[in-house]
Amino acid sequence: MFVILLRLLLIIFILFLIYSGFKYLFNPKRKLELAHEQKQFHFLDDKENVRKNFLLTYKGVLFEGEKYLGTTTHSFEVVSIFIWAKNTSSLQGLTLEDFSYVENQIKKRYPHAKIDWKSPIKELLVKKREK
Repeated sequence: MFVILLRLLLIIFILFLIYSGFKYLFNPKRKLELAHEQKQFHFLDDKENVRKNFLLTYKGVLFEGEKYLGTTTHSFEVVSIFIWAKNTSSLQGLTLEDFSYVENQIKKRYPHAKIDWKSPIKELLVKKREK
């Protein structure tokens, strides 16, 4: 009787390990962290939940974007997005083209949104566009 109970507990434990492994492998946050470490582009967003901010990483910089819902001519859409870098010291080396690429990727997902950058990126973009 004790041996059967021990085997049953062992099977349950193995199934739990397999479940935990799959849950870890397919976690979207893990994919974002991996792309951040490898300095690749990755966009993590819950498009159905407007209240939840999106995260994106590009060239080793982690950005966070805050979405605001508004009206367009046909429906309610995300009409405004504020973006900032989580760590401003990691912005070193990014160019105007890099920020344009990030804006284009966001525009693909939210075509009606006006994108505003927070400081210090905002000042850089204003200076570059004035020239």
